[in-house]
Amino acid sequence: MTGQPVGGVSAKAFPVARSEARLLVPALMFIALVVAAVASLGTPLITSVATSFHVSLGSAQWTLTVALLSGAVATPVLGRLGAGPHRRATILATLAVVVAGSALTVLPLPFAWLLAGRAAQGVGLGLTALMMGVARDHLPEERSAAVIALISVVSVIGAGVGYPLAALLAELGGVRAAYGLGLVVTAAALLTAWRSMPEAPEGRSGHVDVAGAVVLAAALLLVLFLAGERNLWSRHLAVAAGLAVVTVVLLCVWAVIELRSTTPLVDVRAVRHPAVAGANLAMFVGGIGMYLLLTLITRYAQTPHGAGYGFGLTTFVAGLVLIPFSVLGFVAGKLTPRIRTRIADPLLLAGSAVVVGGGFALFAAARSDLPELFAAMGVLGFGVGGFSAAMPGVILAVTPRSETSSAMSFHYVVRSVGYSLGSAIGGLILAAGTGPGHLFPDDSTYTTAALVGIGAMAITTLTSLALARRRSSETNL
Repeated sequence: MTGQPVGGVSAKAFPVARSEARLLVPALMFIALVVAAVASLGTPLITSVATSFHVSLGSAQWTLTVALLSGAVATPVLGRLGAGPHRRATILATLAVVVAGSALTVLPLPFAWLLAGRAAQGVGLGLTALMMGVARDHLPEERSAAVIALISVVSVIGAGVGYPLAALLAELGGVRAAYGLGLVVTAAALLTAWRSMPEAPEGRSGHVDVAGAVVLAAALLLVLFLAGERNLWSRHLAVAAGLAVVTVVLLCVWAVIELRSTTPLVDVRAVRHPAVAGANLAMFVGGIGMYLLLTLITRYAQTPHGAGYGFGLTTFVAGLVLIPFSVLGFVAGKLTPRIRTRIADPLLLAGSAVVVGGGFALFAAARSDLPELFAAMGVLGFGVGGFSAAMPGVILAVTPRSETSSAMSFHYVVRSVGYSLGSAIGGLILAAGTGPGHLFPDDSTYTTAALVGIGAMAITTLTSLALARRRSSETNL
C-alpha cells in the first residue's frame, strides 16, 4: 500500500513468528467467513421461520434485519475497542456472544428468543474489521495487504457459502437444524480465536464514545427500518419521508458529536479525506447495485413457471445458484493482490464496477435459461470479489496502522447500509411492477431493475476513476 496516513501518523508492525503466522492467516479467514455466513442464515430461512413459528413473513423477515442492524451498530463500537489494547479480549467476548446467540436459535424457545439470538449473531459482523487490524499489525506489509484483501472477499462470499447449506438442512431437519449449523461453526470460530489471536500492540486507547454510539444506533435503526418496510413507502409516504428526515438529522448530530469528541467512535476528519470519502461513496452506491442484482437473480430463480417466466426452484436449489458467485468471487480475491502491483487500487475498483455492470447487462438481455442465471451470478461474484479485495487498499493507504479497525469498521457500516438499500430498492421496483391481483411482477420489471443497477454501477465507476485521477496527480507532484 502506498500513500501517507491521515495526519502523517505511522506505526510499526509487530509481526508474529513465522509458525504463528501460518496459523494466524487461516484463522483470520475462517472467523471472517463464519461471522458472515452465520449472519446471512436468516435469508434462506424466512419462509421456514414463518411456518414453524406461525408468524407473518414480515415478522420472519426481522430474523435477517435484526442481524444486519446489530451488526451495523456493533461494527464501529468493536472497531474502536479493537483499536485499543484489549483487542484479543474483545474478539473472544464478541464470539462468545455470537455462540450464545446461536444457542438461542437452536433451543425450543418462543419467536422473541429467536430474534434475540439472531441479534447476538449479527454482532459478529463487527469482527471483520478487527481481523484486518490483526493482519495489519502482525503480518509483514506485503503479506498483510493480500490477507486483508481476502478477508474483505470472504466477508462477502460467506453468504454464498451459508445459503445453500442452511437451505438443505432446513429441508432435511427443519429450521432448528439449519440454525444448528450456526452453533457448530461459531463454537469452532471461538476455539480458533482463543488458540490463535495475539495481543494488540501496547500504547493504544480503546475508549468508546458512548453518546456517539447511541445516536448512530438510532440512526441506523431508522435506516434499516425504512429500507425493510416497503409497504410504508407505498401506503404512508408522508410518514416514511418524515422518518427519513429524522434519520438525516440524527446522522448530522452524530457527526457533530464525533467532531467534538477527543476519542471519537469514528474519526470523521479522516473520513473526510478525499480518498476515504470517495471510497465510501463508491462502496455505498456500488453496494446498492451489487445487492440489487443478487436479489433479482435469486428471486427470479424461485419464481414459479405459472408467472410466465422463472424456474420455480426450491430454496436449496436456488441457493446453488450462489455457488458461481462464491467461487468466482474467491478467484477474483486471489488474483487482485497480484494485479495490484501493476494497477492502482482505484482503477481496480472501476474495473470491478464495470464487471458488475456487465452482470446486470447479461441478466437484462439473457435469463430464459438457467445456465444464463449461473453465468450472470458468476460475473457478479467476480466483480464483487475484485471490488471487495481492492477497496481496503484505497482506505488503508491513508489510514494510520493503529486506526485500521476503526476505519474499516465505518466502511463496513456504509457497506451494510448500501446492501440493505439495494435489497429494499429491488423489492420496491418489483412491487411497483406487480399488477393488481397478481402475485408476481411482469418479466419486464426485472429488466427495468437491471437498468437501474447499471446506472448505479456507472456512478460507482466514475467515482472510482475520479479517485484514480486524484491519486495519479498526487503521485506526479
